[in-house]
Amino acid sequence: MSELSPRQRALKEAFTEVRGYWSPVWDQVLALDPDFFEAYLNFSAVPWRHGVLEPKVREFIYIAVDASTTHLHAAGVRTHMKNALRHGATQQEIMEVLQLISVLGIHSVTHGVPILVKEMEAAGRGEELPKPGTGGEREARLKAEFTAARGYWSELWDHVLALSPDFFEAYMHFSAAPWKHGMLAPKVKEFIYIAIDAATTHLYAPGTRVHIRNAIRLGATRQEIMEVLELTSVLGIHSTTHGVPILLEELQTAGKG
Repeated sequence: MSELSPRQRALKEAFTEVRGYWSPVWDQVLALDPDFFEAYLNFSAVPWRHGVLEPKVREFIYIAVDASTTHLHAAGVRTHMKNALRHGATQQEIMEVLQLISVLGIHSVTHGVPILVKEMEAAGRGEELPKPGTGGEREARLKAEFTAARGYWSELWDHVLALSPDFFEAYMHFSAAPWKHGMLAPKVKEFIYIAIDAATTHLYAPGTRVHIRNAIRLGATRQEIMEVLELTSVLGIHSTTHGVPILLEELQTAGKG
């Protein structure tokens, strides 16, 4: 890439100042289209200029959406882990972020079970379904244990528990692990869940609602939750940071680089 112009150097300095880092991935984007880079800088910088969350918590949000199973963007995970460590995050805190987002696969169940129930009923076979609330002492105990461990209960779990208490119990212990450590504040844990559910790669509305409700109950402000959504919204830039290196390679191959 050619040497940066005075404007491009100024944009690089502005990005580094407001975001606290620079990555080589931005060199190519900045060189190819400084107008686009400036627009992204101003867009992504809003929560950093006006936000209320700790810098390391902002980096936890980026780690969560990048490492989420719906995205798996390794370059971003590495960048934002490095940033989080620089902002004072511990190994245990970052590990807890990864543990929290590892539950995302459960949405295959919470999305699929209501459809299963409706289709069984539509087929005239609703009587084959165990009814929530009729599972006796074990069902009541598991529901109470989940509520105590996670701090809430959602109707999303009613049919899951009724249909497969063994599976529900195993998931309960799996999902409760990061809540037992206590590295992150409970509302920060909920911010992580909001981010991965609201991310454009997932857009899981029931979970987003549950975890926004939980965050509010735990004392989160509207500004904090709005900032989580703002941070999550920059995920789309990976179309550019992933595509630009390929574009440059293909231009070089075609003799147009």
